[in-house]
Amino acid sequence: MYLHSPDAMEVVWFKEFKTFSDKSSAISFDTGVDRKLSEMIMKWLWPGQMLVVGKPEYKTIIETNMGVPCLWDETVMEVMWGLKNIMPSLVPQEKSELTREDRLPMSQGLKRLLNGYGFDVKPEMVNERIILTACALLDCQLIDKKHFASLKEVGEHIKDVSGINTENWGILKLATSLMIIFYPEEKIVAGNPKMMFTDAERLKLQEDAQVYNEKILKWASLRIYEEIVCAHEARSANFALLSSLVKEAKQAYEAERSAEQAQQTS
Repeated sequence: MYLHSPDAMEVVWFKEFKTFSDKSSAISFDTGVDRKLSEMIMKWLWPGQMLVVGKPEYKTIIETNMGVPCLWDETVMEVMWGLKNIMPSLVPQEKSELTREDRLPMSQGLKRLLNGYGFDVKPEMVNERIILTACALLDCQLIDKKHFASLKEVGEHIKDVSGINTENWGILKLATSLMIIFYPEEKIVAGNPKMMFTDAERLKLQEDAQVYNEKILKWASLRIYEEIVCAHEARSANFALLSSLVKEAKQAYEAERSAEQAQQTS
């Protein structure tokens, strides 16, 4: 199953939404699965597909009453945590407030991402804006990952063709080298090439441009550069925003804790 593939990245599409005046009657051990809910499930379920559910009891009820195989485990919990926390954006019709139980514990994926950027965020501090901004940072990482292998190959070509050691070059520098080779007259929008490369390196790359034409696709080079630059700029902006949001959430969390402690001692 794709959900359990290494480094799986799942895309969620909104299909259908139904409201129930009494959610407890929509699915329960006593009443089974509401007819409208069961019809909606069967409408979107593909043959042989497993239904991902948010609670273990849902798995038991649906499998018992509908015969539909369901999946609920730690990986599913991660996905469901994210969906619950961005529900106002995903399904504006859903007006119910998120409970403390829904927010805790924090998604392990989000925790690793925030820690990786140096943020120490308690689960109670997490809100939708922090989640969405963290997701934007993750998107930037994925763009770098998407082009990592091809740009490392570019570095090998540069070493072989021009004799320049690219071992310590980062993703942005490798992408910029493609612009120097194929589009020397174009304005390079990220960083200063004169600071990134020596005069000798820039001259050598341009001199060997014809050789690179036989090894690297010119049109793909421009697309890669534009995507890397876009990710580089978005990462800086979203990191600054996330820093501000975390600071704001921390202040609100500490103020709430202080108020609770004051109430307990009064």
